[in-house]
Amino acid sequence: MGVVGSDWLVRSERDSEEEPDKALDEMKIRKGMVIGDVGAGVGYFTIRLAERVGPSGKVFASDIQPEMLNLLKERLGRTTLRNVETVLGTTTDPKLPPSSCDYILLVDVYHEFSEPQRMLQKMKEALKPEGRLVLLEYRKEDPSVPIRFEHKMSVAEVRAELEAEGFKLERVSGVLPRQHIFFFRK
Repeated sequence: MGVVGSDWLVRSERDSEEEPDKALDEMKIRKGMVIGDVGAGVGYFTIRLAERVGPSGKVFASDIQPEMLNLLKERLGRTTLRNVETVLGTTTDPKLPPSSCDYILLVDVYHEFSEPQRMLQKMKEALKPEGRLVLLEYRKEDPSVPIRFEHKMSVAEVRAELEAEGFKLERVSGVLPRQHIFFFRK
């Protein structure tokens, strides 16, 4: 999604449609954690993550579009949060520090990667030894989810792609109304 569509990322009905706090509850985020938000956009999840990890934690907000990161910085400027670092990534590397992240979160972004294998390898390098990669993707198996088919992924598709790159699926949560939550470890 380009910066022109960024308003859709922070639309008022998104909270009720997607229930983002339920997703973050499933992650069991603790104070002091370090989280990479890959495909952060304007920071819809970044800000929630920063609040949850607290001042002793950190969020790396990575995106490949400088305009999105500028909008995120503007939003952060209207808060008291000081634990977010914006990172300009590339299509092959989110530019997260090695072995730094307890979690890397990708919300409705994995299916957009042009070079997913290279991105997955770089994310694997950025995870701490016990770190987890968490994906939220719209459920392809559910035709009632009002999202274009090419923006959805099935459990089988996600599992096949990530396990081929050395990740192991720990669990899939179905608590959200429209998305799967996938938990992977190295």
